[in-house]
Amino acid sequence: MKWDKEKFAVGLWSAIGGAIVLAIIGFKWGGWVTGGTAQEKAEEMAKEAVVSRLAPICVDQFRQDLEKVKKLKEMKAKDAWKRGDYVEKQGWATMPGEKKPNSEVAGRCAKKLMELK
Repeated sequence: MKWDKEKFAVGLWSAIGGAIVLAIIGFKWGGWVTGGTAQEKAEEMAKEAVVSRLAPICVDQFRQDLEKVKKLKEMKAKDAWKRGDYVEKQGWATMPGEKKPNSEVAGRCAKKLMELK
């Protein structure tokens, strides 16, 4: 009887130890994440997708500006960290139907505008 209790205790502790090792390996190298981490990642990916889709609209709104050549030169003369603000002030990052510009779209738009010739 005593031997059965000892076998059970050893088996139980082995199972607990194995579960702990499995959890460590899973979270460290197996790609497992908690629900909170998955939610943060999903929100980050959604935000990136929206900015990626809206930045070309911003560039298109820039192209419709009658003074685009002058304004592009002005923007290029600014420091890199001020260019997004410049795009916002010009209204190019304000999407149709919106009242305010999106600062992340403005920043991405400024980068795309810097690539124009």
